Amino acid sequence: MMMMMNRRQWLGSSAALGLQGLTTSPAWGTAASTSAPLSPDERALHALNRLAFGPRPGDAAAIQRLGAGPWLQQFLAEQLSPASLAMPAALQARLAALDTLNLSQAELIGRYREATQANRIAKQQAANNEAGKAHENNNARRELVRPVVQQATAQRLLRALDGPAQLEEVLVDFWFNHFNVFAGKGPVSVLVGSYEREAIRPHVLGNFRTMLGATAKHPAMLIYLDNVQSVVPGYEVPRRFALANPNPNPNPNRPTGLNENYARELMELHTLGVDGGYSQRDVTELARMLTGWTVDYRGLQRHGSGSLFVFDPKRHDSGKKQWLGRSVASGDQAEGEMALDVLAAHPAAARHLSFKLAQAFVADQPPAALVDKLASTFLSSKGDLKAVMQALLASDEFWSREAYGAKFKTPYQYLLSSLRAIDAPAPAEFQQMTASLAQAGMPLYGAQTPDGYKNTASAWMSPEALAQRIQLANTLGERRQRRVGGSDEVLSTLGGLISPATRQTVAAEPAAMQTALLLGSPDFMRR
Repeated sequence: MMMMMNRRQWLGSSAALGLQGLTTSPAWGTAASTSAPLSPDERALHALNRLAFGPRPGDAAAIQRLGAGPWLQQFLAEQLSPASLAMPAALQARLAALDTLNLSQAELIGRYREATQANRIAKQQAANNEAGKAHENNNARRELVRPVVQQATAQRLLRALDGPAQLEEVLVDFWFNHFNVFAGKGPVSVLVGSYEREAIRPHVLGNFRTMLGATAKHPAMLIYLDNVQSVVPGYEVPRRFALANPNPNPNPNRPTGLNENYARELMELHTLGVDGGYSQRDVTELARMLTGWTVDYRGLQRHGSGSLFVFDPKRHDSGKKQWLGRSVASGDQAEGEMALDVLAAHPAAARHLSFKLAQAFVADQPPAALVDKLASTFLSSKGDLKAVMQALLASDEFWSREAYGAKFKTPYQYLLSSLRAIDAPAPAEFQQMTASLAQAGMPLYGAQTPDGYKNTASAWMSPEALAQRIQLANTLGERRQRRVGGSDEVLSTLGGLISPATRQTVAAEPAAMQTALLLGSPDFMRR
């Protein structure tokens, strides 16, 4: 009969596994660290943990069949050229069935408008005690918006779980957080999938300036960081041309002045960094330069499949400006384009972005020499993100003993790596996965602040977070036991990621508990 752990059993077993070891991270370059190089098998597993969402049984089998060295060389080449990887037929069919992924920006905003109208009518009907009609309109609103968000979530999780282009998926997660938008803010709810699909995904191994421009002009970003509300002081947007906006002010449809939100985050988060050498005046001047960058809600019917971004000269502050030590002549959209050019090529941006990439792929406190190396590549290649990733993967720091297992998984990484380790099939519905992420404090598309989710241990290592992972490990272990039984395949898949001490402790426990203990071990929570 299958036996699963109660809380007391788990705590006793996990104490033996040494969960207290999670509270410390390997220190870079300390006397306690070793310079012994990683073995070929360790390098292969390291690649799967950092450049993918963990190994699947098929990866372990391929490594054994080809040898770790040849497999790794082929894996790296393929991951850096994701277009060369064939999408599995089953995954392709699942993605093709998600019909809202093909909706244009205009169609998505149209849905939001219909939903907003249905909500307004439902409130009126509720006030008039027309319960049946109010319920019907509430249902209409849910059916207009809910499938769009659900299908955006489904495609992300499907690709991350089963897609062959794993590095691309890891980079989509990284760059979406870098250019974060929050699905809970009004029309962004229906646009978040379009934003990922059009402004992030095509550019993660492309050119940074191109991605910067794509995010700057996508309606999701323009709405989320309020650039649609930013106009030359004194100008009022005609009410008939505005879309209902979630901001709680007396006239939310009619911006009347400068809004600095996007300009500030464009410099502080997206490019130069908090210590990038700019002043509050530079923020204000950049906001002036970006007035007129907005969304053309008037053109919903004529836009078809194109972008809703438009430059509106009537909203633009065409006065002279002084920004980052340079005079900006009176102009139009070219002012904002010039600003993006300058920011994308700035040495401070190269350093800020290189630090974040090194932090995400190597260590929470990355080696300064690696950051310098990546920044130099960024500048010399004019922001070629593939070249930067190639420099990272060619570095000794990435393949060092200190980097191996040095990163603590985010809830998103932990969930996906757990499912891949036990070879779980992609679910028919994703509510349980999304609920698990929400419970762990990382709902997909749910970071409310512009800095997105953190990828450092301090953000996710707490008693509550560890308890949630224990619960998830127990649930997944029980399901796998029912489906397959035994933990031998999981151990084989994880290979050297699981230490001999952990293997010995797990082996001493009942077979029905072993998979859960592996997924809840300190070894597995790191990557």
